[in-house]
Amino acid sequence: MISRYVDPVTAPAQPAAPPPASPARDLLPLVLPALVVGVGTSLSLIAVSEASDLLKDLLWETLPDAIGIGPWSVAWMLTVLTATGLAVGLVVWKVHGHAGPDPATTGLVDPPLPPAVVPGLLLASALALAGGVSLGPENPITAANIALAFWLGRRFMPAGPPQLWVALAAAGTVGALFGTPVAAVLILTESMVSAPRQPAAAPGGRPPTLWDQLFAPLIAAGAGGLTSRLLEAPQFGLPLPPLKGPHWPDLVAALVVSSVAAVIALAAVYAFPYVHRAFHLLPHPVLALTLGGVALGLLGALGGRLTLFKGLDQMGELAADPGAHSAGSLVLMTVVKLAAVLVACGSGFRGGRIFPSIFAGTALGFAVTGLVPSVQPAVAVTCAVVGVLLAVTRQGWLSLFAAAILAPDPGLLPLLCVALLPAWLLVSGRPQMQLDGSGVALR
Repeated sequence: MISRYVDPVTAPAQPAAPPPASPARDLLPLVLPALVVGVGTSLSLIAVSEASDLLKDLLWETLPDAIGIGPWSVAWMLTVLTATGLAVGLVVWKVHGHAGPDPATTGLVDPPLPPAVVPGLLLASALALAGGVSLGPENPITAANIALAFWLGRRFMPAGPPQLWVALAAAGTVGALFGTPVAAVLILTESMVSAPRQPAAAPGGRPPTLWDQLFAPLIAAGAGGLTSRLLEAPQFGLPLPPLKGPHWPDLVAALVVSSVAAVIALAAVYAFPYVHRAFHLLPHPVLALTLGGVALGLLGALGGRLTLFKGLDQMGELAADPGAHSAGSLVLMTVVKLAAVLVACGSGFRGGRIFPSIFAGTALGFAVTGLVPSVQPAVAVTCAVVGVLLAVTRQGWLSLFAAAILAPDPGLLPLLCVALLPAWLLVSGRPQMQLDGSGVALR
């Protein structure tokens, strides 16, 4: 077959390809939903926190004063934590949705839950926070916000991609938790690297850039963080002596402390499946959670009152006067806090592992300065937090950010980045503190 010759001069012009769509036209419609989701996630976090604080004051101040018993006595800690386990067990057993999936199988950002699960999940989380359980609010409140944002978003903006609502809710919640959007953006960036690649751009268009994908989540995280700052003002900075240097000995200390902290936390990670299996051999969740409460009460009696609760306020109290505790008692606090996280999560309490892990790293860092006074507290504490968080969460950006905001000093950042490397080599490919449906640790 002979093709016909076409004169390029006299031939009619081919229609030009349509110009690529303006990125602003695609991104501007996301601004309002991102703002609404960001503010909403922060308000839900504040509401749960305020409710749990009211109950906490009742349990740990009003009631013991009324009956004339010390709130930090062994008897009262055992009573409150056992009762908390019983109450959470009843919620898990009787409330619709059973307070969500097994917390040992959940991470910080998971697929959306059915909206009907949210009330039971938040109730179980608030009870645990108030009762002194060593877990934070991050996992339950993020799951609840994702469920609500996904449900409402799909109802009122059905044309939007489903993953948009997950990203907005997760970013807004993390921004509210830390009072800044930086942590949310770092976590989402890390998740995008492991997520499937974006589909190819339409003809005449262009593939979305990283900042295109982060545009709406960044707005949600900023709105959540600003709302949290305006209404609650979360504080993470510790009253640590300013860094002098850094000098060469600080580099050696950073490498050693982060590695030791990672190894200690890895021991807890390896024990996690066995603790979880032991509690799940029990025939009923009420029994498992009640016994978990008893175990937490005993651990609290062993480690002291600072090892109770999520650890944020207790961390500040510890940093305000670290000399009040010996190096041995600080090591004990570290071990007890990690053990309490294992028991709490393994027995079925709803909560997150980030905040108690930060407390464990802080206590370990002060123990290092007690044992080796030449190590600067800012180096010891932040590098210990990096090592513990890397082992527990397996999220490098989150670990680096959490350590950096404890002592916001530009001179620490190079040390933290270097300290992260040997700790990451130690934890990479190891079991995680998260299980699959069969009880096997993820890697």
